[in-house]
Amino acid sequence: MIASVRGRLLAVDGERAVVEVGGLGVEVLASARTLAGVAGRVGEEVAFHTYLHVRDDALQLYGFASPRERTFFEWLLAVNGVGPRVALAVLSGYPVEELEEAAAREDAKKFESIPGVGKKLAQRLVVELADRVGRLPQAGGPGSSEPAPGGAEAYLAARSALQNLGLTLREAEEALRGAPAGADVETLLKYALAGGRTP
Repeated sequence: MIASVRGRLLAVDGERAVVEVGGLGVEVLASARTLAGVAGRVGEEVAFHTYLHVRDDALQLYGFASPRERTFFEWLLAVNGVGPRVALAVLSGYPVEELEEAAAREDAKKFESIPGVGKKLAQRLVVELADRVGRLPQAGGPGSSEPAPGGAEAYLAARSALQNLGLTLREAEEALRGAPAGADVETLLKYALAGGRTP
């Protein structure tokens, strides 16, 4: 198992980075988020936590910004019907912390909003990942994107209502960012429609 790679970044191209290690150019496949984090560092030393995927016809090295991201990638691969490409698409869609929260809250809509993930796969992801992620603590305080667990159902209902009004998933979540913890649906909607101010 190759657990990590460190070396000079030679290139970032599409879904991969090339890192010079001991005179060799090592191809590291990664999510769009991970690659965006190193895109401006060509010529500099970078490091990736890695996962070696063994296929009959190839060895593919996948790179991650953190051990947490790598672990979530491995959890995704354990889900029936998810290969490395789909797993990378999921990690490209949202930060890993948001994906963990979505799994813990059984929020299939979050996964459905990711290109390449349909309704059935989204539901399977939530069911299988929820046991691994468990109920994560939610801050519900300043800077948190969603209210505390007690208001999770109300939050999801409010987000759905905002989408019915024409907002995208991301726009609805942004409108609800910083909403009062544990608020009911009506309060959350008023907050969002008031432009992020408590009514």
